[in-house]
Amino acid sequence: MRILIVDDEPLARDRLKRMLSAIDGCMHVGEAGSGEQALEVAEKFSPDLVFMDVRMPGMDGLAAAQYLSDFEPPPAVIFCTAYDDYAVEAFSSQAIGYLLKPVKQVDLENAILRTKRINKAQLIELQDSPVYQTDGRSHIAAKNRRGIDLVAIADVRLFQADHKYVTAYHTQGEALLDETLKELEDEFENRFFRIHRNALISIPHIEGLERNLEGQFFVRLQGMDIRPQVSRRHVAPLRKLLEQM
Repeated sequence: MRILIVDDEPLARDRLKRMLSAIDGCMHVGEAGSGEQALEVAEKFSPDLVFMDVRMPGMDGLAAAQYLSDFEPPPAVIFCTAYDDYAVEAFSSQAIGYLLKPVKQVDLENAILRTKRINKAQLIELQDSPVYQTDGRSHIAAKNRRGIDLVAIADVRLFQADHKYVTAYHTQGEALLDETLKELEDEFENRFFRIHRNALISIPHIEGLERNLEGQFFVRLQGMDIRPQVSRRHVAPLRKLLEQM
């Protein structure tokens, strides 16, 4: 079993690696210190199982698991939590694998045995739980001629403003929204990054930064032909984000 460890504490990652080395059939293939890094490493090494810390700076464990559930095939996810017994019981009721920190060897082995792949329905239930609330909705509503479409935030690559409307560019096409870019930025600050006064990009789907002959910078996004432009004042913050990823 190919295993990825995700925790913002290096000591916690090292401890889990040592414990896994004592379990037959488990191979540690990578580690990450944030949700953003987890997606990059997972795409590179295709783990079968991910041990995911819940609370991390930037993209948290639940948001990262949401994106991992769209991988083909998706890895199994076991959350690592420091919550009390009540919170752990709530996690258990959602049929999602969990480990209570500090992790014990016997609990680690048992969790691996009963690992199940996380699915979107389980994530939605957990996000609605009073134990843990993620920032922002899982879907946004977009008006069309027939009525209203629901677009998954995990599918959105770019929010771009044009006058009073915002267009959401996603894996299935485009959608017009009545909401302002500022409202979307405030709600999804851990998932989207501002690169221009009129554009927000999805952090997990950034593939690279390009520069043309005129010195202008553009972002390359996974699954999109559009290359949104980065304003001069946002180039340095974006570079810093990419270095951290």
